[in-house]
Amino acid sequence: MDLTLTADDRRLLTKFGTCFFERYAKLTLEHLLGAPFGRLVNRDRPDLQMPDRSLGIEVTRAMNESKLEAVRMLNELAADDIIKLPDTVADDIRQSGYAYGVAEIGTVGHKEYEYWRLALPMKRILENKVRKVCDGFYGDFRSYGLYVFTKDEMSRDEIFDALVYVASLQEGSSRIYSKLYISQIHELAVCDTVTMDVECHVITPAQCRLFYREAVK
Repeated sequence: MDLTLTADDRRLLTKFGTCFFERYAKLTLEHLLGAPFGRLVNRDRPDLQMPDRSLGIEVTRAMNESKLEAVRMLNELAADDIIKLPDTVADDIRQSGYAYGVAEIGTVGHKEYEYWRLALPMKRILENKVRKVCDGFYGDFRSYGLYVFTKDEMSRDEIFDALVYVASLQEGSSRIYSKLYISQIHELAVCDTVTMDVECHVITPAQCRLFYREAVK
């Protein structure tokens, strides 16, 4: 959670919770990158941690400020059934309050909206999170990862630019994010800040439904 949040913002996040996205991130890592990620536990500072402190992953989100109003309007239209969704999907969204993974990028559930309302643009959230890891805000782990959900459709070039930016921000620090994970609904980009390699993993619709069902439990 950002230190710059107001007291009202903190109360909203406490009320609506962020564990859905932290669980969704863990499920994505486990199913796409391997079973060892299944040992991650949901804690705080950072959000996902290996019990032996070999790895700590901070989970956050990014969205351009100009897109927030469009998301809000689309969400209101969806609530009026102008945007049509299958009945089972619509029921799931109404009951859980979340739409990520089972609806198009412009639709959000009533709980999820507060999560995205407090999002920062990608560059600013990267600056914020890199500063925190370098300052020791997340404690001592053998390695760190940063997992960013984004509502913006990012090209390969934009993903690589984000990787270059993180690497430049943390250069010379003893604590760095060795991996940057950029999560779009249908793709996870795994970025290595040391080798500067990027691997993109497709997330199938079936996997999206699986992650969603498990994350809302």
